[in-house]
Amino acid sequence: MSEETKSLNFIEHIIEEDLANGLEKDKLRFRFPPEPNGYLHIGHTKAIGISFGLGLKYNAPVNLRFDDTNPAKEEQEYVDAIKKDVAWLGYQWENELYSSDYFQQLYDWAVQLIKDGKAYVDSQSSEAMAEQKGTPTQPGVDGPYRNRSVEENLDLFERMKNGEFNEGEHILRAKIDMQHPNMLMRDPIMYRILKKHHHRTANDWCIYPMYDWTHGESDYIEQISHSLCSLEFKPHRELYDWFKEQVYDYSKETYPMQPKQREFARLNLSYTIMSKRKLLKLVEEKVVSGWDDPRMPTISGLRRRGYTPNSIRQFIEKVGVAKRENVIDVALLEFCVREDLNKTAPRVMAVLDPLKVVITNYPDDKEEWLEAENNPEDDSAGFRKVPFSKEIYIEKDDFKEEAGSKFFRLKLGGEVRLKNAYIIKAESVVKDAEGNITEVHCTYDTDTSKKVKGTLHWVSIKHAVKAEVREYDRLFMDEAPDSHDGKDFMEFLNPNSLNIINAFVEPSLKEAKVGEQFQFQRLGYFNVDDDSKSNALVFNKTVGLRDSWAKQAPKQNPNQSQKQTNNRPAIEQIKSFGKKYDRMPDDARAKAKAEILELAKDVSYEDVEPLFNTSVKKSGTRIITMITLGVLLKNGLEKNEAINEFINKALEDKNKLLVEEAQQLA
Repeated sequence: MSEETKSLNFIEHIIEEDLANGLEKDKLRFRFPPEPNGYLHIGHTKAIGISFGLGLKYNAPVNLRFDDTNPAKEEQEYVDAIKKDVAWLGYQWENELYSSDYFQQLYDWAVQLIKDGKAYVDSQSSEAMAEQKGTPTQPGVDGPYRNRSVEENLDLFERMKNGEFNEGEHILRAKIDMQHPNMLMRDPIMYRILKKHHHRTANDWCIYPMYDWTHGESDYIEQISHSLCSLEFKPHRELYDWFKEQVYDYSKETYPMQPKQREFARLNLSYTIMSKRKLLKLVEEKVVSGWDDPRMPTISGLRRRGYTPNSIRQFIEKVGVAKRENVIDVALLEFCVREDLNKTAPRVMAVLDPLKVVITNYPDDKEEWLEAENNPEDDSAGFRKVPFSKEIYIEKDDFKEEAGSKFFRLKLGGEVRLKNAYIIKAESVVKDAEGNITEVHCTYDTDTSKKVKGTLHWVSIKHAVKAEVREYDRLFMDEAPDSHDGKDFMEFLNPNSLNIINAFVEPSLKEAKVGEQFQFQRLGYFNVDDDSKSNALVFNKTVGLRDSWAKQAPKQNPNQSQKQTNNRPAIEQIKSFGKKYDRMPDDARAKAKAEILELAKDVSYEDVEPLFNTSVKKSGTRIITMITLGVLLKNGLEKNEAINEFINKALEDKNKLLVEEAQQLA
């Protein structure tokens, strides 16, 4: 078997086998068939990526078809949003189609089934039908209307179509087998009466086909070669094939190819709700501001939060195509957007929790415009000017009156470098009546070649621009909020999922446009929200630089001896991950990384530096060293010659994971 064949996923294996068995390549055709009853969410991106990815791989057309069979829940708003989302992700569909385009053909086929004794009108109540359908372990029984004559069924069905009956009076059922072991085959419903306005066919119809009847036949009409759907439709495959085989006898000259349904595991994400019904509840009860609220897992919400199409596509590629359901750690999605924005987002300075710093030996009326690099990952990004003056803001967390050796930021008597500017030394503090520090008085040194351990971001008070920053956390506090029997998923809502901050940003952001993305240095990635205006900037926090992973640290096993774990130095626990880190599956590696990031908070530079000389062959150890170093740098450690040499050497390595970690620190 060739390397190329080995790398195929199971769906591609099916297609390759079909091609080998005589299916012509130009007959390959795929589709993405959303129901327009809500906005697309992150779970849909897997289905989108699979179908459109196959279209690209085999140079085959992919239809965007809306399965619009339920006018009670479907709206044009959802159609428009779905088209916008698919296009934003970077995919182009061959044809825009609707199941409602096929209503007449479906009706004609249903009439033919009635004539052939394969469908009948049932007039029971829904309760009676449910009772006579049986259970998974108990066969159903024939209903009283199952053996109506063809003539009576045709008459009733036409009158249903003409609007002579009320909703619920009659339905049309396929006549298959009420004792079938698969309950879906026990005379499934094909049509129901719904006197509702349809977003495309208006009031032309008052009977509407059920999904199972419509979906497969729409695939058949469009001559889809491979109908790909998620695993919950696997029990439906038998019914899909039964309907398909019946209509094939009527239309094989017009539609010679029968589609093949195959199922893949859907995308489940931790701390996330995927049900459109439950997402709608969040919108209707105003838990969120709308379908595009940046806390929502909808594509429009992710777009507004600052996620990029490329980051989502990379995420889907890493998740892969599987046959078994599993839950993907949300940290993997965060990693993908962080990795993408690291390469593209301009670096700027912003202070979210300001503390005033007065540089006492800097002239009162002096100001300078200093040169700052826009993006070290992009040589073409160039430089910008940032203003410096006597009074600046730094983050409150970046100063302590007294601190230990692991605190690399500003403390009384200590020195730090101001990013793109000078070295300052904290001399004294000013406090209010409650003892809170309101100002730090510093002196500055123009000798920027001095070696200091910490580097801080800052904003000149005189030039600072006010901005509203919306910090988002997970919408749910539970990893699987809709998996608890007897509990409503709403019970697990995070009351602190949105934190609104009045921040200060450098003046270059004054002209920032909606949708533009930036790295607020040392803080994370942010984008300009839709609500932003030139005189009232609003930024959304997309993701932190590294801290999001730490929140995902695995919980301690209650049976595990905490004493044993805690007795080992943090650096030794980190080193234990090195042996296998680069060979772990993505999910396991995400959790390992989360634990490393948490442990790294208790590591000193002296612990890490000896690992810089690790053998080139020990890629895993070098990677975990790079991750740990990143935490120290984030906490204010100043880069030195040894650090730069370690990072630069890693950038030239063949190990992709090591290079990715090094790029974030370069």
